[in-house]
Amino acid sequence: MKELLYTRFIKPVFDISAGLLLTALTGPLVLILCVLIRLESPGWPIFIQRRMGKDLKPFRIYKLRTMVKNAEALGPKSTASGDRRITRVGSFLRRTSLDELPQFWNLVLGQMSLVGPRPDVPEQFTIYPKSDHWAIRHRVRPGITGLAQVRGRSSLSLEERMTFDEEYVETASLTVDTRILWDTLRVVVGRDGTN
Repeated sequence: MKELLYTRFIKPVFDISAGLLLTALTGPLVLILCVLIRLESPGWPIFIQRRMGKDLKPFRIYKLRTMVKNAEALGPKSTASGDRRITRVGSFLRRTSLDELPQFWNLVLGQMSLVGPRPDVPEQFTIYPKSDHWAIRHRVRPGITGLAQVRGRSSLSLEERMTFDEEYVETASLTVDTRILWDTLRVVVGRDGTN
């Protein structure tokens, strides 16, 4: 009952409130980073992409651009260490997770949560071995950080990520979210599992 009250009512209000505060606090930094991105590489500094949200409703996610213009046309959707499409500024943004800052606006819009499974692009449906994995992970709002991100991030296999995402969906609570947010600070400072 407590978990249901938290996930349905308290968490959404907290996410929107946190989004408003964090957007205001990080706004000046985002503007500076946008200028640096634009100076190194032509193109719009904010990367906008269609992702899947709660109950399989698509939304547009916002990130600072870390790759060259039209990178999706120049290679695969996923990236690996040493990907030449990643710019120098982009590499720094990825290592420090600063590229995620614009997603605070997705919190304000109610499309994302601070904690939840990372949102997939629609085409990723095909990589899941069973369709129920896809449905399960979309029972909750996607998150800026999540259980998979603090347990290995980019270094995880698909199977490991699915396991952690489903574990989160089944156990989401204030205690779990607090622990994940705390672990996220540790992971970001240590720059674990980034590429």
